[in-house]
Amino acid sequence: MTMIPGKFCQGACVLAIMMLVACKPDADKQSRQAPNIILFFVDDMGWQDTSVPFWKERTAFNQRYRTPNMERLAAEGMKFTQAYATPVCSPTRISLMTGMNAARHRVTNWTLYKDKLQPMETGHATLDFPYWNVNGMTPDSTLDHAVYANAFPYLLQGAGYHTIHVGKAHLGAIGTPAENPLNVGFDVNIAGHAAGAPKSYLGMENFGNTAAFEGSPWPVPGLDKYHGQDIFLTEALTQEAVAALDKPVNEKQPFFLYMSLYAVHTPIMADKRFLQPYLDMGLDSIEASYATLVEGMDKSLGNLMDYLETKNIQDNTIIMFMSDNGGLSAVARGGEKHTHNKPLSSGKGSIHEGGIREPMIVKWPGVVQPQTVNDNYLIIEDFYPTILEMAGVENYQPVQQVDGESFVYLLKNNESGQTAQRPLFWHYPNQWGPTGPGIGAFSAVRLGDWKYIYYHMDQRVELFNLKNDIGESVNLAEENPGKATELAAVLTAYLQECNAQMPSLKSTGTPVPYPQQLLN
Repeated sequence: MTMIPGKFCQGACVLAIMMLVACKPDADKQSRQAPNIILFFVDDMGWQDTSVPFWKERTAFNQRYRTPNMERLAAEGMKFTQAYATPVCSPTRISLMTGMNAARHRVTNWTLYKDKLQPMETGHATLDFPYWNVNGMTPDSTLDHAVYANAFPYLLQGAGYHTIHVGKAHLGAIGTPAENPLNVGFDVNIAGHAAGAPKSYLGMENFGNTAAFEGSPWPVPGLDKYHGQDIFLTEALTQEAVAALDKPVNEKQPFFLYMSLYAVHTPIMADKRFLQPYLDMGLDSIEASYATLVEGMDKSLGNLMDYLETKNIQDNTIIMFMSDNGGLSAVARGGEKHTHNKPLSSGKGSIHEGGIREPMIVKWPGVVQPQTVNDNYLIIEDFYPTILEMAGVENYQPVQQVDGESFVYLLKNNESGQTAQRPLFWHYPNQWGPTGPGIGAFSAVRLGDWKYIYYHMDQRVELFNLKNDIGESVNLAEENPGKATELAAVLTAYLQECNAQMPSLKSTGTPVPYPQQLLN
């Protein structure tokens, strides 16, 4: 048989076109069904910085703060009472983006300048700190002192999502690729850069972009049109986020919005729209100003929820609410230090619960039963596989090893009781700065109700039963040496598996031993 190439090609092309036409409605249907996802991520917000109670009872702090939109979100979704991050911002944000535990990704402290340890680490009296991944994460495998990884927004992008970054990034040091979120999987970047705090929240101060701060890393970039206006940073970011959503919404493209506010991080500045009622409560000026940061954050959440309803897409949009570390308490706050997260002990920078337990809510219409409460514990790296599963992204093969475990099953089953227990790990071979309960270089594990903490400087151990002692007031290490030994072994095995970095003792020049090594 003689084959005529042109006719064969023509016939094949017609067949291919017919197949594409036949398949197109299903493809469009799948595209329409892919859920939009908003991750509303707050900076330095403590477990108690809300009118939504995440404990068994309402507290004085729950009475202080006004967060009606968090209440609205909790009424429409699932509240998690034991959601964990790390005690400091960059380790949490890298774990979120990569799905890796901090012991593995080695971005164990907050990043800023390329190839430089933090000043508080270079002159420590008793410890020499390891050269951790000071440059943050990177899409470039050749960059030193950084963790090479595929961020989950990059994978969402590949699956057809329009990805939007708004606010704080803090993913890569100045002069490295991840300084700009566009290099790690975002189609749009609004105001994200290397620094982890704003110089100013005030548009009248150009968010810090003034001649006095030229060359400083702290001024917020990209919001020039608001300079000189009487507008608060949180409000400007919210307006920008809403405007950025119009494109994917109008084009009916699924979107991922990473709404990463700078609030409620220092500097503690008053959002005057909300200030007077807190002064009327009798709060000092610092605490009243802090409360306005919280309420302004909540208004931002409400504005986004209102936008979804206006566009009639609320039923196909997942909203996840989370904070990057515990609430600030050791410095800069009004009142007594280390008390701003009570009944939890301590705050930001601490491995005690006040430094790592976060307010978390998930709304997933049609999947999550409204007004539910989940007491299972989870950790920040779990968001990576969870979000990808929510989006229907399957068989992905990132370059990094993912430690996180999806919690979609908890959302779908509306589980409220404890499921199978797994260990959660924290590792901080670094120096944060201030002192206080649980603050210092440490490694820690939680397994079930038990939490074991190992401090690097003096090899001191703490053991708490969180079910009976949420405030970590009674150290049970001597009373229950068997449990301490058990958890020391679990923690050591994980640190060894990750080849986790440890500080060295200046007195001997030797690395701090892993906890189980002290028992051998």
